Amino acid sequence: MNIALIIAGGSGNRMGQDIPKQFMYIGNCPVIIRTMLAFERNPNIDEIAVVCLQGWETALSSYANQYNIKKYKYTFQGGKNGQDSIRNGVYGLLETGHDRGDIVLVHDAVRPLVSQDIISNNIAVCNKYGNAITAIKCAEAILESDDMQSSEVSIPRDKLFRTQTPQTFHLGELADAHKAALEKGITSSVSSCTMMIELDGRKLWIVRGEERNIKLTNTEDINLYKSLLHTETEDWLK
Repeated sequence: MNIALIIAGGSGNRMGQDIPKQFMYIGNCPVIIRTMLAFERNPNIDEIAVVCLQGWETALSSYANQYNIKKYKYTFQGGKNGQDSIRNGVYGLLETGHDRGDIVLVHDAVRPLVSQDIISNNIAVCNKYGNAITAIKCAEAILESDDMQSSEVSIPRDKLFRTQTPQTFHLGELADAHKAALEKGITSSVSSCTMMIELDGRKLWIVRGEERNIKLTNTEDINLYKSLLHTETEDWLK
């Protein structure tokens, strides 16, 4: 079974809005629903589970019913940070009787423009190699700064990738990794892939991401998202 585990446990304080960014209506649709619809439409996805910010479960259920998201099956409570929220979702899937061999695509609720190719390629690569991490090769020059104002260090970009989501693993392996991370005091890793590397340096397999697969973090991202919603790919680029 292939399960989309959508992480919507954040409060979105950096956006400066009363409504969490994943529940904001943009382009006549809540952000989280556009994200869920991407997985709903993919024929390889069997179920959708959401790790939800406490107090927003009823709104999520109402939106899912309104937009006829039939694959949405489970809601789990958000945690104090991203690692906590993912762990709640992973453990929740095991507790609801899912098989340790099931494939879980961990995805940010605020990446609503994830493509069908990214979703399908994550599943294919995980089936072949055991995991899949969506990432984009760095195109910009990279500087390192200690004071966030100046730099004397340039990092070669040739081997660098910027990660996105989904990040995809077998359920049992991901559950074991979260348990081991807690035991080792790893409690605030920024993503599943960084937790895996912090834990035991395991080999991770890269799936090609897309610039369009943006994460809505601040108001500038919202403006870009609005523009992308109304942009069609030129025929010669397809």
